[in-house]
Amino acid sequence: MRSRACVIPQTGAMPEHPLLAPLLRGDRRALARAITLIESRRAVDRGEIEALLSQLLPHGGSALRLGISGPPGAGKSTFIEALGLAAIAAGRRVAVLAIDPSSSISGGSILGDKTRMERLVAQQAAFIRPSPAGRAAGGIAERTRESMLLCEAAGYDLVLVETVGVGQSEAAVAHMTDLFLLLQLPNAGDDLQAIKRGVMELADIVVVNKADLDPDAAQRAALQLGAGLGGRAAALVVSALTGEGIAALWQDIEARAAARRRSGAHAPATGQTPAASRRPFRILGVQQIAIGGEDRARLRHLWVELLGLTVVGRFTSELENVDED
Repeated sequence: MRSRACVIPQTGAMPEHPLLAPLLRGDRRALARAITLIESRRAVDRGEIEALLSQLLPHGGSALRLGISGPPGAGKSTFIEALGLAAIAAGRRVAVLAIDPSSSISGGSILGDKTRMERLVAQQAAFIRPSPAGRAAGGIAERTRESMLLCEAAGYDLVLVETVGVGQSEAAVAHMTDLFLLLQLPNAGDDLQAIKRGVMELADIVVVNKADLDPDAAQRAALQLGAGLGGRAAALVVSALTGEGIAALWQDIEARAAARRRSGAHAPATGQTPAASRRPFRILGVQQIAIGGEDRARLRHLWVELLGLTVVGRFTSELENVDED
């Protein structure tokens, strides 16, 4: 199958995008409008999308990014609300990007996550944005990575990405976040699950939720999962409904994030290359991107460094491959 190329046209100096200033002030309405814009598939919006993203580059990359996945019924929304409230109490500003499954027939999504996070929605320091998964694979939406950049530019220093939640294949979110949390149920502690290839082997923390239903089963599940993981990830027990274990989990997350900052694995917001220190990620469905024009260096920073693509060569105007210097 032939690779598809996304060609960015030559551009001159770009005027400041009208959403830039309100976004940098933390205006939630402007953030919602910006995410709607970047999710647009209309060809006429491509230039505006590129202008906004390139102008936001120096203001992104500072947030702690958490990916959260798990099977249906694991209580992801309730868990995210409890974790978000704990983070806000610790002084964080929290953005939640909740990915909903899309109908294979109509293409529509319910987008009802806000209704399950009533307490978090009411917080001034929180922003919740449901988005349809559309045709994207891996449990995320097509523009999840760019949406994270927008949230960071708006001043949110904790970005939670909730995946669709269908099982072992939801690995894409682990490649674009700093820490990946996997939720399990108390009766899902089979240690064979922990050694399966896929989403399990990418988890930094496995969280056994709904401990209030059966505390003994939850503890057994955590022990079995911990043994199966071989120490490469923590297995913790919580109840998002009662709040049990949430404070200890948040402390563990902060400790892991601090350790990564000390080791240089998490880059600050300096306009440098935060994505370069994260796990490598290939934009789904795009194998090649051709960049040209006077803004080539800046656009390269956007596509290659911040979005995590890899340079494999240079191209002439006829897209003839030339070896990279």
